[in-house]
Amino acid sequence: MLTREEDVDAHALRRQGWSISAIARHLGRDRKTIRAYLNGEQEPGRRRQSPDAFAPFLEYCRQRLADDPHLWASTLFDEVNGLGYQGGYSTFTRSLRRYQVRPHCEPCHAASGRNVAVIAHPPGEEIQFDWLELPDAPESWNVGSHAHLLVGALAHSGRWRAVLSESEDFAHLIASLDQVMRKLGGTARRWRFDRMATVCYPSSGQVTPAFAAVAKYYGAGVDICPPRRGNRKGVVEKANHSAAQRWWRTVPDALTVLQAQSGIDKLADRMDERRRVVDGIKVTVAELAACEPLLDLPVRPFPAELEVQRTVSPQSLVAFEGNFYSVPPGLPGAQVMVQLHLGDDHLNIATAGRAVIARHRRAPKGAGQTVREAGHVIALEREVLASFSDRAPCKNKVRRPLSDAALAEAERLRGHPSAAGDPAERVVIDLNHYAAVADRLRSVPPPKEESTE
Repeated sequence: MLTREEDVDAHALRRQGWSISAIARHLGRDRKTIRAYLNGEQEPGRRRQSPDAFAPFLEYCRQRLADDPHLWASTLFDEVNGLGYQGGYSTFTRSLRRYQVRPHCEPCHAASGRNVAVIAHPPGEEIQFDWLELPDAPESWNVGSHAHLLVGALAHSGRWRAVLSESEDFAHLIASLDQVMRKLGGTARRWRFDRMATVCYPSSGQVTPAFAAVAKYYGAGVDICPPRRGNRKGVVEKANHSAAQRWWRTVPDALTVLQAQSGIDKLADRMDERRRVVDGIKVTVAELAACEPLLDLPVRPFPAELEVQRTVSPQSLVAFEGNFYSVPPGLPGAQVMVQLHLGDDHLNIATAGRAVIARHRRAPKGAGQTVREAGHVIALEREVLASFSDRAPCKNKVRRPLSDAALAEAERLRGHPSAAGDPAERVVIDLNHYAAVADRLRSVPPPKEESTE
């Protein structure tokens, strides 16, 4: 690229009759560069623009942001990467701003400022837990209008993990809590919650006796956030934001619960690549988390009793945690309860009246196994075979005209008088009866004349 001074000298020397080669030697530039500036193909101070790698994806980004103006740029960047975009994230966001792709949202710009402070958290000191309610859950999940995601985040490093659950009751909280900590690799010395009723009494903030037993089992203390102080657990709140925007917003309807859990796990692993600056040294979240001294977890989860309601299928199977368990035949469509003590290797299936009708060894979660008891299989086969019949099927090529009853009903629908109704409504004239009466009258002798004597 020539400076303005060099460009002026090149044009002046050209008017003086210098050749392009002589000007190039004099200025120490390439001949092609000199020719381009003399011909007006390039201007001083402006570099030749390389092909814009964002241009092929411009219309796609416009459409996505028109459909969802609040879609995160990082989520959109993940999508265009899958479509073949080769640029970096900073180049991508710069292109979004340059082309003004995102629509303006006036309510989102009306935010009031407030003072904030960063709370220091020693390594291994605190895990922050929070439920994230996910609206518009797929109908195939059978969890109602909302799905539930328990998110746990290490306050020092920012590493977080999450587990999908079909409820927020006490047993599901303990099951999800144990899974989150095992995904994190251990437990911190303190747990922080907001005022959820399964952990504490919301009015006073005192821990409930049931959850106190859970905390003692894992050897951790419990801290409850002050009321209306969501920023006190800002690490997990930010993780909730990432999970909602980068994962839940794009979950398709056809995805199963296990596939969705795999998706949130992949996002959490990817978020470990975030960079931090600690004491002037650049590190990643994964490197910070690896240095946190977490406590070891018990071999088995806290033995809380988990109970969920299920519907028996026509094959006498009950679905639970991605597997199927058999029950005795004769219960299709019935509501049963799956009972499980966390950490136990077996589960029970009971009726609504708490009568246990089956007990099975628990299959690995999400294994897709069908666990059948031999007695259930034999009983089901017997019932199916007993329902078979050796009678010949009905013949379908038979002439069956309308019966008298059907004809009478048809006449009634047409508004005609019914033959089976009042005799006065329908008079039947039989000519044979009149002919017989006439013959009888012809054969009767005339009456005798009365005597006048």
